[in-house]
Amino acid sequence: RLGRVVTIEDLGLVRHGRTGKRQDAGSVEHPDGVPWAPERTAAVLTEFTGMDLMLNRRGLVGAGAALAAGSALSSAMHDWLHTDPALRADAPRFDDPLHADPAGFDRYEAAPIGSQEIEELERSVEVFRAWDAARGGGLQRKAVVGQLNEVGGMLAYRHPDHLQRRLWGVAANLAVLAGWMSHDVGLEPTAQKYFVIAAHAAREGGDRPRAGEALSRAARQMVHLGRPDDALDLMKLAQSGSGDEVLPRTKAMLYTIEAWAQASMGKGQAMRRTLGQAEDLFVSDKSDVPPPSWMQMFKEEDLYGMQALAYRTLAEHDPSAAVHAQHYAEKALALRVDGRQRSKIFDFLSMASACFIADDPEQADRYARLALMSMGSNSSHRTWDRLRQMYRLTAEYSSYPKINELREEIELALPKKASQGGNSARA
Repeated sequence: RLGRVVTIEDLGLVRHGRTGKRQDAGSVEHPDGVPWAPERTAAVLTEFTGMDLMLNRRGLVGAGAALAAGSALSSAMHDWLHTDPALRADAPRFDDPLHADPAGFDRYEAAPIGSQEIEELERSVEVFRAWDAARGGGLQRKAVVGQLNEVGGMLAYRHPDHLQRRLWGVAANLAVLAGWMSHDVGLEPTAQKYFVIAAHAAREGGDRPRAGEALSRAARQMVHLGRPDDALDLMKLAQSGSGDEVLPRTKAMLYTIEAWAQASMGKGQAMRRTLGQAEDLFVSDKSDVPPPSWMQMFKEEDLYGMQALAYRTLAEHDPSAAVHAQHYAEKALALRVDGRQRSKIFDFLSMASACFIADDPEQADRYARLALMSMGSNSSHRTWDRLRQMYRLTAEYSSYPKINELREEIELALPKKASQGGNSARA
């Protein structure tokens, strides 16, 4: 009856005393009220996941919600991310009704947990991460959001510092996954909110490299949505805010995202220079320090896959880049043996697109069909978005019988786009 998405306030679930004191409405300078005070992060996390689970609707974060600009997020969070979180003994106390009445949250009463329970939570993150990489984010998104909601409840209890840090780490990892899965199914403003929550959670746990990686996900989202300038703003913050403890391989991964954004803007020279830095850093990582769990998905094939994507993107501006995209996509595909099907589909599509741009429709047809065969069991909307980009390149070869047949198969396979959806944030 309201003609828009129903909010938690519409349902009468807002707590008394919150009126006029909400800090998350935000402004142009501080979208969503970020950065949040330390004790607000668990509350924001729990409330947002609770809304997500309850409404389960596109456009969760509000009717007509749009993505915050990269420059706005970067400017709001810069100084905060570059400082360490306050120690609990020194942290200021706020008279905020958000934290005065734990019973007002839709969660079980906070209770202490031990290291064994946290180990089980950490293992569950690995299971969710592997499933997402294999099948896309659509099938397990609600399970991840539900787990994150539970962890938010646990964070309301003051654990010993070493356990609290690990619990914040679990929250950061789950929030990144929730954001990535939301992005994977086109829930773009919701995804961005989870990435911001993840950055806050990582910083509360003292893990600045993790906070930087969370923001790099928001940057990747921006490139995918055709906003590379916003992506570069976010990448500056992700790189500078990651601190001195960031491993060379993590730095390499961050550079590949920056390079993809540069390629989207047609900045070939800058892209090549950035990819060169990424490759040097990747090779320099001697693996003498075990990578964090969230970096174990960035292997040699992933470096090649990102190089292929960057060159394939640049080829839209400079067709001579297509041959390099083919080279790196081939190297990535040769190494993909670990069941991460979505990444393999992306490599197939990078290769097919590069072959079309390089005037090799025979090879393009082969890789396009390999991608199509793999996409049936995958819930990732991003793979369909990339397929649409490749489909556009087939028009030039529609007089070829084989390519015309491929076009018809793609038209049948592509899901019909809804008139309204998460990608309204492009505007």
